[in-house]
Amino acid sequence: MAGHKPWNELTKEFSPERRRRIDEMTNKLIAEMPLHELRRARSLTQQDLAEALNVNQPAVSKMEQRTDAYISSLRSYIEAVGGRLKITAEFPEGEVGITNFGALADESEEFDPRD
Repeated sequence: MAGHKPWNELTKEFSPERRRRIDEMTNKLIAEMPLHELRRARSLTQQDLAEALNVNQPAVSKMEQRTDAYISSLRSYIEAVGGRLKITAEFPEGEVGITNFGALADESEEFDPRD
């Protein structure tokens, strides 16, 4: 495409400080993302996830749009995209991992689209 240049060519004259700031911002964006972006980053469709969770596609869409959900449903979603859910509380003194959400009380519990 005319007028387009590769990223490394556009940034080759950036100062080391500017490159460092860009890298920090990039890492922060990668470290924090909504569920739908996480799914897309893993190259999965809502239908792919629905099949893995044994629900219909609208249930996946609903979960991605919610601002609250049951931890068990969130865990199922994260595991379906290939991850493992960890819950951490942040304090001025540091972070504390919350362990009582580490394992489901009932291993047979399934994704509930109402969550």
